[in-house]
Amino acid sequence: MLSLIFSTALVLAPVSDVGDAPLLQESLLAAAKLESQDAWGAAVLYCAAARKGSVEAQYRLGMLYAFGEGVPENRKMASTLFSSAAEQGHVRAHAMLETIRLGASVLPPCILSEVKPEKLPELAAPTLPALNANQQKIARIVQQIALWHDVDPQFALSIARVESQLNPQALSLKSAQGVMQLIPGTAERFNVRDAFNASQNIRGGVRYLRWLLDRYQGNVVLVAASYNAGEKAVDRYKGVPPYPETQSYVAKVMKLYPYAQHKMKQHYINKAQMRPVL
Repeated sequence: MLSLIFSTALVLAPVSDVGDAPLLQESLLAAAKLESQDAWGAAVLYCAAARKGSVEAQYRLGMLYAFGEGVPENRKMASTLFSSAAEQGHVRAHAMLETIRLGASVLPPCILSEVKPEKLPELAAPTLPALNANQQKIARIVQQIALWHDVDPQFALSIARVESQLNPQALSLKSAQGVMQLIPGTAERFNVRDAFNASQNIRGGVRYLRWLLDRYQGNVVLVAASYNAGEKAVDRYKGVPPYPETQSYVAKVMKLYPYAQHKMKQHYINKAQMRPVL
């Protein structure tokens, strides 16, 4: 079990001394505040806290490795950290294991010893034009999760932008929630427990896109129409339903993703082929 790796093989003592708990809590709070300005600096603090047995630090460090924030993207290390935290009862870590779709036992060197984590080169984190800092962060999560599910990241991002403008707290009059605007039925269908949790919501929306892409053989227009109006409506009308909202929605998506057929750029295909089939 991965929790044993942390507690024995790595000699990571749990926080049993009440006197140490406030210090760890302060370190975690400092790291969380640092994430948006200096993700690598936050990773350094999370590494130190994880070595001392902090389950929350394991989860947060896993998130940085999963999405390449501050440290180079490494799904194996992220999966290992999520597995350990999940085994110790961390609910969000368990949800991320479902999202990351990979089993591994590879720990970051900064967990094994008192060294600093590898730093992500400045040029390795491209900015996305016309998006503010919060939207760019959500956009990178959308793109990464899409890649893990064999969906063109640009297509998933186009849907997310039209749906919510990448707002994790978005709520429509029809009770559609979060970045991918999941209605309660769709959230339940794709095992999303908290629709306002960005990674869970995006995972559910991307899984729905993957299902629709398979159903309509990659036809982008039909997939977009189904995402908005539901596949039953698309099947009933044998195409885009004559609803003004849906027709406008499809036009907006096609403006951002002007391809009739879903396609993966060779760069994304090469990265996707590196993912083991589970």
